[in-house]
Amino acid sequence: MSSPNITIQNNSEQAQNLVLDSSSEITLQGKITVPGDKSISHRALMLGAIATGTTTIEGLLLGEDPRSTASCFRAMGATISELNTDKIIIQGIGLGNLQEPEDVLNAGNSGTTMRLMLGLLASHSDRLFVVTGDHSLRSRPMSRVVNPLQQMGATIWGRKGDSLAPLAVRGQQLKPIHYHSPIASAQVKSCILLAALMTEGRTTVTEPALSRDHSERMLKAFGAELDIDPETNSVTITGQGQLQGQAVIVPGDISSAAFWLVAAAIVPGSELVIANVGINPTRTGILEALEMMEADITKENERVVAGEPVADLRVRHSKLKACTIGGSLIPRLIDEIPILAVAAAFAEGTTIIRDAAELRVKESDRLAVMASQLTKMGAKVTELPDGLEITGGNVLTGTDVDSYSDHRIAMSLAIAALKATGKTTIYRAEAASISYPDFVTTLQKVVHEQ
Repeated sequence: MSSPNITIQNNSEQAQNLVLDSSSEITLQGKITVPGDKSISHRALMLGAIATGTTTIEGLLLGEDPRSTASCFRAMGATISELNTDKIIIQGIGLGNLQEPEDVLNAGNSGTTMRLMLGLLASHSDRLFVVTGDHSLRSRPMSRVVNPLQQMGATIWGRKGDSLAPLAVRGQQLKPIHYHSPIASAQVKSCILLAALMTEGRTTVTEPALSRDHSERMLKAFGAELDIDPETNSVTITGQGQLQGQAVIVPGDISSAAFWLVAAAIVPGSELVIANVGINPTRTGILEALEMMEADITKENERVVAGEPVADLRVRHSKLKACTIGGSLIPRLIDEIPILAVAAAFAEGTTIIRDAAELRVKESDRLAVMASQLTKMGAKVTELPDGLEITGGNVLTGTDVDSYSDHRIAMSLAIAALKATGKTTIYRAEAASISYPDFVTTLQKVVHEQ
């Protein structure tokens, strides 16, 4: 049954406002699941498309971003069933067999789709590909993947010195490299590894800190030859092997679970169980940060599913304390910083987040947007060049705020609104469907009036 406190206003065919009225006391209760992990969903679709044989995917995120990936690979010859069922079936076309598409490939809002796909396209000889995206994606930097691909011999043209989409790719035989990435980025690492699948010899990527390792785990499962050196944060792949279709089970996305972890932690009397959440060590920075803030979170029923560690997470309300977050922890919680900022607004003391300049080139400038929108609600937030300084304890007041069409901003502001007094209206809240189509439905399900 829908909560009377949470309603959707339809502005037009696409645009929606989310209205939360916190004039009555609420609590969050229940057991929920979250959508499939977005990172793993993208990779399962891509590897299934280029492998030999059949790949099945259970638990795939049925959001806009994976739909963009599926659409692009269908246009290049892969057979992918409709993304509307519990089990997706892919008939792969085999490594090296992506077809030259008849039209431009559109990655929509998905940076992962564009950046990872560029590695595959660049290595498909004698084929021309043109890749674009929506307004947001066309403004996001692609030089971080274009530069190493060009070092491998790729031919890529684009706006602003080949750094912005639309990008044209003339596929050709690439050469192996040892790339020292200036940033810890799973997208950069994955793009190079995918390009190296068709490259003779061994290609190595070394990072300054460990980024999420879903690509390495899945490439190994599909049959690629990889060597991983955890001491140097390096991964080496031997090219020109074969990939074989697999049965993939996608765990729940910890980035989506993070909204509920913070919601239950800040709303008195709350207790939630989030079932079947992926707890890959390269992704659990949010759990460590909330533990530093003295959140009451326990892992239950820990297990390994299809090569990925999984657990049920139980979270209860607690009095949060401020902490300092930065360094090597940042790549492991980069997507969770907006909701972490919300937690900090209700924590005792001043929380400092540093080394997170990467957030300025996400779907929005997440540092600037979270600072401005939380400040509108009455939080004490100072924007830093590479982070935020947030002093908790202020009472937040409902007001009109804007998601800037960024899914993580929309959901973070919705959680903040649960603890604000009065009515909050979040503009362009439909953005949540990018990674969490059922977010509002789940919110209505777990919020109860006391």
